[in-house]
Amino acid sequence: MKHHFITVEGNIGVGKTTLTHLLAKHFNARLILEEFADNPFLPKFYENPAQYAFPLELFFMAERYKQLKDMIHTKDLFQSVTISDYLFTKCLLFAKVNLPEEEFRLYQKLFDIIHQQLTFPDILIYLHAPVNKLQANIRKRNRSY
Repeated sequence: MKHHFITVEGNIGVGKTTLTHLLAKHFNARLILEEFADNPFLPKFYENPAQYAFPLELFFMAERYKQLKDMIHTKDLFQSVTISDYLFTKCLLFAKVNLPEEEFRLYQKLFDIIHQQLTFPDILIYLHAPVNKLQANIRKRNRSY
């Protein structure tokens, strides 16, 4: 395969991780999965978004950067393809929605410094579903937040 880095992106609940697993199995690829559950600010953010939006977004950006940098820059002799269930640019999109203007400008400066150090995907697959389907999929997860 001539493409070595594939990213699947889309709304929450659209099936990114499911498709990523299927593609990884088909291509015998390494997986990079978003690790949102380890973010200690996520439940707090849902309780008090104004107070926890900035640390929430910084934590996500730091974790995504570390994952992508570690996985993409570490060559694997047996798996030449890497598939991710998120695009790093997602950090900026969520921050724009969640942060006040001054905090967003600071966040964007950090993002710009970090983003230029990463490899861009060779292929980006975007998944789309109607909002009612996304909501139904999210409810199936039965998470408290």
